[in-house]
Amino acid sequence: MLYGITNPHGGDIYGGGVTLDFSANTNPFGTPPGVIRAVAEALPQMHRYPDPYCRSLVDAIADFEGVDRRYILCGSGAAELIYAYCSAVRPKTALELAPTFSEYSLGLRRVGCAVKHYYLTPDNNFALEEHFLCHLEETTPEAVFLCNPNNPTGVLIAPELLKKVLDICKKDNIFLFLDECFLDLSDNGQSMKAYLKDYPNLFLLKAFTKSYGMAGIRLGYCLCSDAELLTAMAREVQPWNVSSLAQAAGVAALRERDFLRMTKELIQKERPWLEDKLESFGFRVCPSSANYLLFQGPVGLNEKLKEQGIAIRNCDNYPGLCSGWYRIAVRRHEENEKLISAIGGILGE
Repeated sequence: MLYGITNPHGGDIYGGGVTLDFSANTNPFGTPPGVIRAVAEALPQMHRYPDPYCRSLVDAIADFEGVDRRYILCGSGAAELIYAYCSAVRPKTALELAPTFSEYSLGLRRVGCAVKHYYLTPDNNFALEEHFLCHLEETTPEAVFLCNPNNPTGVLIAPELLKKVLDICKKDNIFLFLDECFLDLSDNGQSMKAYLKDYPNLFLLKAFTKSYGMAGIRLGYCLCSDAELLTAMAREVQPWNVSSLAQAAGVAALRERDFLRMTKELIQKERPWLEDKLESFGFRVCPSSANYLLFQGPVGLNEKLKEQGIAIRNCDNYPGLCSGWYRIAVRRHEENEKLISAIGGILGE
């Protein structure tokens, strides 16, 4: 529970009044029925401690990702793994993009790390470009945090550029933390997992939250060939940190390949529709390859939508963004229509 701390993320629909949530980028179809059945079937075993090594889940992840099971560590959501990573590495200096997901800097500052920002600009739709390589070599931080596709922009980093970043990091002994939590729902996003064996400084973050609509059960995992780092991270979390229900849900989710395919088809159809409608209002929309859109509209739009029971993500707390920037999830067409209709009503159109 948060005591006296502001929740910086979307998805808080519990204060009352929200009937349609566009603030959290989870699967528009919700949780796969097969995952719900698996959780129900695991309920009678709640009296037992969960497997502390997540054996069945790790085997399922290794098969799904095509990686060595020794490269896998599971956690109670991606957020736990971010904080465990920061505590295990304890870099004195780190570089992250702006805007990007806020938990990286929060986890880093908790261990006394000085966090520097590399600012992306709307002039090129917040894309990461070659100049970043020069900046990286000039500053040589101890760790670099990247998100692919980036959150909240939805912009993918070119695989060729990522490989160059990886090579610089290996040469200069820099830890590279790469968040791929949204990659499975992106358009043709390429994972860097093929480089894990030869680049022990590479750390990939994954989660079940977005792809499988499992935000409430808290389950994530990471991929890394540095066994010492994974052991150090394991020491930073509590015993039995992944519940038996979460483990059962994860194993079942990884069988849902058709569900993922269906979700991507919906996103690829609905995202351009939403983008077109938002641009018709005169809003600036960042081209996205993910299941969410970043756009610039009138200040206070989020509050006016909330009065109608619709939540969108106000992005003015992201470094590099200001009031008037918002992020919305891509949802099912009937829900997207309600959002667009509500915005049109607010604008008097």
